[in-house]
Amino acid sequence: MNMKNKYIILLLGLLISFAGCSLDEVYYSSITPEKFYQSQQSVLQRLDRPFTHTRWYLGDQSSIWQMQELSSDAFCLSTKGPHWYNGGEYQRMHHHEWTPSENQLWNCWYGASMGVALSLEAKQDLDKYVDYDALGFAKGTKEAHQMQLQTLIAYFYMRGLDYFGGMPIYTETGGEDQPRSTDVETFGHIEALLKEAIPQLPKKTELGKSEEGMINQAAAAMMLAQLYFNAESYTKKKMFSECEKICQDIIDGVYGAYKLDDNWYGPHCFTNDRSPEVIWNIPCQNQKLTVYGFIWTDGYHYNASKYFDLDGGANNGFHMQPSLKPTGELYTNFKLGKPFSKFDDKDLRKKPYLYLGNEKYEGMFCFGKQVNPKTGGECKGTQEYNGQIISFVDQVARFTEVGVGKKYASVAELPSTIADGEENSGVRFVKYPLPNMAERNLRYNPDLPVYRLAEVYYMLAECKMRAGYNSDAAALINTVRKRNFENQIDPNPVTAENLDKYRMLDEWLIEFLGEQRRRTDLIRWGAFVNEDWWDHKASKNENFNRYPVPAKAMSSSNLLIQNPGY
Repeated sequence: MNMKNKYIILLLGLLISFAGCSLDEVYYSSITPEKFYQSQQSVLQRLDRPFTHTRWYLGDQSSIWQMQELSSDAFCLSTKGPHWYNGGEYQRMHHHEWTPSENQLWNCWYGASMGVALSLEAKQDLDKYVDYDALGFAKGTKEAHQMQLQTLIAYFYMRGLDYFGGMPIYTETGGEDQPRSTDVETFGHIEALLKEAIPQLPKKTELGKSEEGMINQAAAAMMLAQLYFNAESYTKKKMFSECEKICQDIIDGVYGAYKLDDNWYGPHCFTNDRSPEVIWNIPCQNQKLTVYGFIWTDGYHYNASKYFDLDGGANNGFHMQPSLKPTGELYTNFKLGKPFSKFDDKDLRKKPYLYLGNEKYEGMFCFGKQVNPKTGGECKGTQEYNGQIISFVDQVARFTEVGVGKKYASVAELPSTIADGEENSGVRFVKYPLPNMAERNLRYNPDLPVYRLAEVYYMLAECKMRAGYNSDAAALINTVRKRNFENQIDPNPVTAENLDKYRMLDEWLIEFLGEQRRRTDLIRWGAFVNEDWWDHKASKNENFNRYPVPAKAMSSSNLLIQNPGY
């Protein structure tokens, strides 16, 4: 069978009937599945296809990231003069005024649906058409392949559940279109898939062995822990004790050999595939396999290449939400957000990003005057600050409109909203490091960590906290925090006394900034629709904890029912 043709048919059919189509296969070449699987390589090609989709879903396109981060209290994409209004889509996202017609929502639905379709089809093909013994595979390889694909199915269902609620459930290709299942039914299906898969998956036995993107026991166990961690959001039933047990087992090595990295940058650096902390990643190698390219294109200034000493343009889009009013005072009328201010001034990450050479770098942000201290390269403005060296500020306001004869007489009069950006608005984050031109073969070399052990520590800490064991929770968080400070001396550790809802949410924000999870954390704490943050008033509408089913999906199947409130 011509595999390319088969995937084109899937794409044109809008996948697995999540968008309303038949799964009956039609072959358009003389190569049938029975003839295709004649080597180990052909089997691995078939296994890899759903993983390449996972790369696209999590790393190549930005919709998943945007719907987690731009709808919450960490990032925003401000309108900067004539730039980035984009029909108001980013303002709607920030103010929780989205509609079923948003392109990002379609990509989220389509991406999860296609992930299930590709994984389910590959699982069935490999089970039905491949003789693993005849092809010389080691004993247990078939089971490992089957369960990796089953875990991917669970993962995509879990992402769909988190964004939209109950999804149409399929257990095989072909057959009739299905309506949406309930949240509880979808939760139960995911749980069953993972419980079956975990014991049959391979276990990592060598600490620090390179992660190449495939799924092992710990990754599947972590998915199940995440499912339980957020169970109340999906089923109205708390399952923190179940999550706690799995997290403790992962830390104790029951599911494989892992440990926290010794430094803050290890899980994100150019060789992070060998970080002992990484449990599951999306591989990336030089400029052959790229992920998170949108952070460069949409997150950095037009002339950022001059500062980074790299080639390529950028579009000066999203940035961290401001901590400071236009006057320079810290916002105090809301507790969430203000991400840059939440990093302690002694935090090693709270430095301007600078590539030092030979894969070494320091800092995790672009802020202040954008002059590279090593090369002298200057990032100059092209808009409000045309020809001037850009200085990124932890503020959002039209400072160039202040003065005699201008719109505002003083800075105190300036509004600060998502509509009031300038080209220097907001701190930019550089979590995924960039080399210089001399070493540009390293560009996009960092893998994208999907799961890392630090998250297990934080999940366990929150479970302990919710059970009333604040001291234990604080100790777990501090075990991770201390690596962010010189000589591991933390000036503001978590304590039993200062650990509350807001400190816990701050710790999630600081450690996992930009790792496409913030919305889910806020929902778990009842904060996504009930708390204010910068230029955002709480809607108090619980329906908005779920996104609407996209209009494209609704129009393709009369079996799909829209979520309440839309």
